[in-house]
Amino acid sequence: MMHPAPIDKQLCFALYCTSLAMTQLYKSLLEPIGLTYPQYLVMLILWEEDSVSLKTIGGQLGQKSGSLTPVLKRLEQDGFVERVRDASDERALNIKLTDKGEALRQKASSIGPAIADASGLQPSEMTALRNSLEKLRENLMQSEK
Repeated sequence: MMHPAPIDKQLCFALYCTSLAMTQLYKSLLEPIGLTYPQYLVMLILWEEDSVSLKTIGGQLGQKSGSLTPVLKRLEQDGFVERVRDASDERALNIKLTDKGEALRQKASSIGPAIADASGLQPSEMTALRNSLEKLRENLMQSEK
């Protein structure tokens, strides 16, 4: 009879612990600028391309629009985004940066370099790790089907 590998040899546990550590680091870096990690992810998308549909944001983050609604409502309450109905399709909701949201980009510009520095990895190592994780995620999603 085979026994499971010890917890410290489990890939899932290594991913879980790493994710917790990454989330805690992001939390400490994002608190001073008034964002949570999910809010930061939305803002990254909007800083790349403003006025994006809710459906597009959900697709990029791999989340349903219902789970994003509280995140977007809070960003709107804080004055960083506006939720605007699409003129050509009343059912579609577009998310648009406000001036305050655009200004937040500068405050957030040090976060990426701080994460890279804290990782202790070279840029090429970070790229290779990200590529491996993306491949792992794709493989796992395929196995669910």
